[in-house]
Amino acid sequence: MNNENIEMSQDALDDLTGRYLTFYIGDSFYGIELIDILEIIGIQQITPVPGLPNYFKGLINLRGKVVPVIDVRLKFGQEEKPYDDKTCIIVVTIQNMQVGLVVDSVAEVVTIEGSQKNEPPLLGKNGERYLSSIAKVNDRVILNIDCDKFFQSDLRPY
Repeated sequence: MNNENIEMSQDALDDLTGRYLTFYIGDSFYGIELIDILEIIGIQQITPVPGLPNYFKGLINLRGKVVPVIDVRLKFGQEEKPYDDKTCIIVVTIQNMQVGLVVDSVAEVVTIEGSQKNEPPLLGKNGERYLSSIAKVNDRVILNIDCDKFFQSDLRPY
């Protein structure tokens, strides 16, 4: 790789830093850093895999690659909801693996400055352990998911 490619790669990373894709789970507004996201796809046929927790919906075939799919709503311990035309799968890369996250709907991409972020409070037992920060942007509270923490108990190296 030459220096020009390295500079272009660094510029691309810099453009993604501080930018989040926001989405809904119920009435809550969440965000994931763009740097972790590969693509957003519509809901499609998911092949169930027996013996896994209920939030593991199964596997999809994404252009010849098998991708596990997790329903974020169920992972957060919320009630299951039928998928509709707004439901989509956010495909992220974590630990060199592609994983699909089923969300109720995608909202928009926002830029969140460091000064807009706060540490998540230590409340409850599930949600906050997956959060990297809480931000307020345009009078909206965004719960930013830390993908490493979110998948920590589910993805294990072989």
